[in-house]
Amino acid sequence: MNKKILTAILISIALSGGMLSAPADSLRLKSYKLDEVVVTGTRNETDIRHLPMTISVVGRQQLEQTYQPSILPALTEQVPGLFTTSRGIMGYGVSTGAAGGMSLRGIGAGVNAAGGPTTSLLVLIDGHPQYMGLMGHPIADAYQSMMAERVEVLRGPASVLYGSNAMGGVINIVTRKMQEDGVKTNAQIGYGSYNTLQTEVSNRVRKGRFSSVVTGSYNRTDGHRDDMEFEQYGGYAKLGYDFSDTWKLWGDVNITRFNASNPGEADNPYIDNDSRITRGMTSFALENRYDCTSGAVSFFYNWGRHRINDGYHPGGEPQKSHFNSKDRMLGISWYQSATLFTGNRLTVGFDYQHFGGESWNKVVAIDEAKPGQQIGDRIPGVDKQMDEFAGYVDFRQDINSWLSLDAGVRIDHHSHVGTEWIPQGGLAFHLPRQAELKAMVSKGFRNPTIREMYMFPPQNPDLKAESLMNYELSFTGQLLGGPMSYGVNLYY
Repeated sequence: MNKKILTAILISIALSGGMLSAPADSLRLKSYKLDEVVVTGTRNETDIRHLPMTISVVGRQQLEQTYQPSILPALTEQVPGLFTTSRGIMGYGVSTGAAGGMSLRGIGAGVNAAGGPTTSLLVLIDGHPQYMGLMGHPIADAYQSMMAERVEVLRGPASVLYGSNAMGGVINIVTRKMQEDGVKTNAQIGYGSYNTLQTEVSNRVRKGRFSSVVTGSYNRTDGHRDDMEFEQYGGYAKLGYDFSDTWKLWGDVNITRFNASNPGEADNPYIDNDSRITRGMTSFALENRYDCTSGAVSFFYNWGRHRINDGYHPGGEPQKSHFNSKDRMLGISWYQSATLFTGNRLTVGFDYQHFGGESWNKVVAIDEAKPGQQIGDRIPGVDKQMDEFAGYVDFRQDINSWLSLDAGVRIDHHSHVGTEWIPQGGLAFHLPRQAELKAMVSKGFRNPTIREMYMFPPQNPDLKAESLMNYELSFTGQLLGGPMSYGVNLYY
């Protein structure tokens, strides 16, 4: 099949409130690679060399270079072992024929004929879990590049800090912020084949202790097949205020709406297989950072509204009712990390989550086989709410200049499934020439979703948590004095 290459005109406009200059001599200085600092796999900012787990970081520049509204194409290219499904030119969709399934090291999306939802790989935004309250899986179209400063991907189980669903790993989207005083505004627009349009506008401000980020985007395409349209618009806003050098408050909100059509298979197409999805997220956090201790308390709330027409095949009859759902997920997270003595870091934390929602079918046409039904009637589906409580402790110690130890444990209680213990431990050896040897044992788990227990066959309310043990040995090194690096991971 001949594939047309999407051609686009990209226009970038950058307006800056200030400009920085450097002496020409500084350009001749030799540069050195600094150790990356991450927040995933540890609640406080930490040198990645001191952590026994394997973490990949995809920065803002790499995200921008893909010219994609979603973060997933960049992650697929940059993160070893991460695979995502895709379809067409733009958009992933939900339900029948959807793409956007994610798997890391073979764990994540289901392997059945339909692909299956991603329930064993956890997506976070600033450390807060993101998944549909009823179905228990992330919504791929909700994770847009416009909100991301960088994305940190922890490869391997991470349930000690993040709980359920972090069996295969964690994708943590770290949201954008403005570091230096000034105003920066960027706009990008692209147009190409199949009436495809991509737009994005962002404004970042920092003035003294106040900072803000506001972004918006609109994207659409007709698709390379009939009945494969996709349209999405959304916005993200973040406000922050530094009370002092040690205390800061910030809050953000992200809302996106997308309409997606699924054409089905070429030799057995679908008609009117359309979905209209609204997803929203908001969070607030109060952070503290002292010389010997740091921490945060945060609140987050995610919500969604789904309207889905399952469509019909040629020769069939249109659906008499359409699937509808409302879901929500809210939670509180607290942690505090402290240095008790030289080379030590002790972190304790508590998480609470409340999630669930309701589903129903809305009658849109009279079905003669079901007398008594009227157009507009709601056929009840499921209405369930569940809670999850968890506490955890993580201990890290630099034993000497070439060895770090990390150990942690989590106790997680689900209101329906019960209690799960999750241990983790590892060593990081710091070798000459910036080489690293790491060994780790970790447990990952996931609780069954409301969908699996109550919604669709073969639903089973007696399902228990699924878990796995991961044994891993990894080595990373530098080539040619630093410009090139490589890594080898052995895991079981």
